[in-house]
Amino acid sequence: MFALKYKPTESELDILQILWKQGPSTVKNVHEIILLHKDTGYTTTLKLMQIMTDKGLITRELNGKTHIYSALLGEDSLKTSAVTELVEEVFDGSALEMVIQTLGHYKPNEAELEEIKQLIQQLENKA
Repeated sequence: MFALKYKPTESELDILQILWKQGPSTVKNVHEIILLHKDTGYTTTLKLMQIMTDKGLITRELNGKTHIYSALLGEDSLKTSAVTELVEEVFDGSALEMVIQTLGHYKPNEAELEEIKQLIQQLENKA
């Protein structure tokens, strides 16, 4: 298992999710998307992205006079690390307990239920 050197904050996760979905982007592009669900200033977004660059969460490349930011951390890598840490620290290493808690408090829709069934079937076939 790999562990993150820095755990992204909620605001950093917002930016990472934008970069994962949109691909390499300018601060302006990221900020415009953030404004759709959160009122924040452009300079706040810029500063946050500079901090994330220093932390090694994103990278910045110069394209002419424009800075283009890209996620260095993959979405799957972050999710794997976060889930592993959650299972170990909160559920005492029991993935089953985490699944029971999740499904007990969150009602999956039909498509999600079908995916869960397919995953269980795949796991059974491997065993």
